[in-house]
Amino acid sequence: MPQNLERRYINTTLELRDNDAEPVVSGYAARFNELSEELWGFREVILPGAFKDALEAPDIRALFNHDPSQIVARTKNNTLKVWEDGKGLRYEFHPNMKTAAGRDLVELLRRGDVDQSSFAFSMEGGVEEWDDTGEIPVRKLIKIPRLYDVSPVTYPAYPSTSVGVRSVQDVYEEYKAQREEQEKRDAEKRAEKARVKAKMLRRKAELEIKKEVFLT
Repeated sequence: MPQNLERRYINTTLELRDNDAEPVVSGYAARFNELSEELWGFREVILPGAFKDALEAPDIRALFNHDPSQIVARTKNNTLKVWEDGKGLRYEFHPNMKTAAGRDLVELLRRGDVDQSSFAFSMEGGVEEWDDTGEIPVRKLIKIPRLYDVSPVTYPAYPSTSVGVRSVQDVYEEYKAQREEQEKRDAEKRAEKARVKAKMLRRKAELEIKKEVFLT
């Protein structure tokens, strides 16, 4: 499993263009400029263009429930298309109907048992910003460098900490640690500035005293 992998989901409408020979599944894996639900003490928003670099990857997969053994399409063989439009990250694929995973997914979509999407990504080497001005911090994903898969999911869930998976708790704890470290550095800078100022004032006072002594 890739390291520092994160997963997010959205409530969306998955579309199934039903054709027994070659059905087509499409939907959004992510939407731009929409605040997520509260995660582990923060919320997230994905900015337009965030996936630009990730979409240049040689291969992105469509999995069922993020299960690598349930691969239903991939960009490498042109059975999956993934692109950005004005609303978000959209995908479309032709599930492999010769596999149990493909047939099961199509049947579940027909019945309406599966109606949500998710995507797996990594922010290692990416660009993000945190906004602390509101009641709850907001993580802004500006550049997502790696997109591993898009997945129709039976029921979405944010993963708990496990090998290779960066949970939302991990994200928030890392952010808090970085913020506390920055606050510590800022406090040290303020303290050093205050010490320098105090030293200058003492020096000025000493010079004034010497000046008065000299004049008398």
